[in-house]
Amino acid sequence: MRLLLDTHALIWWIGGDEKLGSEAQAAIADAKNEILISAVSAMEVTTKFRLGKLVEAERLAQDFEAIIEEQGFASLSISIRHATLAGGLQISHKDPFDRLLIAQAIVENLILVTNEAVFDDFGVSRLW
Repeated sequence: MRLLLDTHALIWWIGGDEKLGSEAQAAIADAKNEILISAVSAMEVTTKFRLGKLVEAERLAQDFEAIIEEQGFASLSISIRHATLAGGLQISHKDPFDRLLIAQAIVENLILVTNEAVFDDFGVSRLW
């Protein structure tokens, strides 16, 4: 499987937090799966950490790229196609980080690892 981790799933994986669903944990740990981390998650973590909203993600905010590499995860850049789809999505969800993750999952045909059940309404495959 090709999995795109939502930002909270990444934070909980790195922190060993039990909030991460057991099915998601198993899928991330399975070496047969390709795990992708979006550049949008790097921006979300560092922005929210700077604003004091994600104090638990300090280590990740300070060394995002190295931690992703240590985990063996692949990075996913934001393309013009991703951004165009995200901006044009006819959905009421206003969070720009989530909109981009949804668009990336759609464009790249990825399974989005997230506890956000509302994402099901946007045509993405979701695992939790």
